[in-house]
Amino acid sequence: QVQLVESGGGLAQPGGSLTLSCAASGFAFSSYVMGWYRQAPGKECELVAAITSFGGTTKYADSVKGRFTISRDNAANTVYLQTNSLKPEDTAVYYCNARGPGIRVTTFQAMCAPESIGEYDYWGQGTQVTVSS
Repeated sequence: QVQLVESGGGLAQPGGSLTLSCAASGFAFSSYVMGWYRQAPGKECELVAAITSFGGTTKYADSVKGRFTISRDNAANTVYLQTNSLKPEDTAVYYCNARGPGIRVTTFQAMCAPESIGEYDYWGQGTQVTVSS
């Protein structure tokens, strides 16, 4: 029933840009905090950016501040991540995440999109971003 479908990943050169999109369905999108996480091989799942239900507050990892922008369109049930000035260290699988009222948005967790998903915690399938010359 619940679906989060990411798109927009691919190969970019250092200094380039990509726009990631996440289309949501099957739940009350406008009531959820939305986030983008990423996971590189051998690394923990890291919060890249999060945005509150009506877009009033955003949070970014220090490593992407000034380069990435998260936004949402509640009428379209879609959240976006605009990535600029990409660096090789941005290479990772990027995941869309939705967390409902009272569910803490974590900075790190062991795995993105875990098999066991708690109540009001939804994940997409991920989209690969590769930054290389």
